[in-house]
Amino acid sequence: MIKGLNWLSTFLEQKVNSVKQGGLCVACLSSKAFNGLCQPCRDDLPVNRWRCRCCALPLAFPSSELLCGDCLKHPPPFETSFVPWRYQYPLDGMIGRYKYNGQRKFGRPLMSDFAGLLEQALQSGSITRPAALVPAPMDARRRRRRGFNQAQDIAETIGGQLNIPVATGLVERVRRVRSQRELNREARLANLRGVFEVVSEVPERVAIVDDVVTTGATVRVLASGLREAGAREIQVWALARTPG
Repeated sequence: MIKGLNWLSTFLEQKVNSVKQGGLCVACLSSKAFNGLCQPCRDDLPVNRWRCRCCALPLAFPSSELLCGDCLKHPPPFETSFVPWRYQYPLDGMIGRYKYNGQRKFGRPLMSDFAGLLEQALQSGSITRPAALVPAPMDARRRRRRGFNQAQDIAETIGGQLNIPVATGLVERVRRVRSQRELNREARLANLRGVFEVVSEVPERVAIVDDVVTTGATVRVLASGLREAGAREIQVWALARTPG
């Protein structure tokens, strides 16, 4: 099992002590689950322990204060990212079943723990409280097929728990693009050029919310538009970050 960071371990210990156990674990069907996961399965979630302090890219060496090569060469238009897990087994399967199969029982435990970790980080001052959460917009046809926008679902869940407004209509997709899944970083940036439009007044402090940050192209383009529209402090909040 993967051992978490001190802040993650502390949070989980508090959850064990404060949440009544019961129900089945969505991962292994153990009867000793709380918030949808048993402790062994929760311990197996791949913690994003060593990461770039700006984009949260997992690093191969023990540091959470260094910038990755991409952030050094191409500084992103956001200040920091809060991404507690790596997009690896078994978390990738949980997100996939939640996102692509509509099985929200696999997403709820992650969102609940995510909100708790964010609350601790806000209380400790390691991140600042945004005035609004901005979920990454989804193409309208894709949303109709899927039935929901996972970024909005996550934003509304953590926003409700943290008492932070969700600016759902702040940014809109104004054109369709090809799927990003098979594209590299440069192709993703080119593919997203001009796809987002800020249609409402932007608070000075915002956090972009998404499920997974892959190359960072989507959050870079979104953050650029928000900064041009008046945002002064932009964070990225997501469940998971791909290793590279």
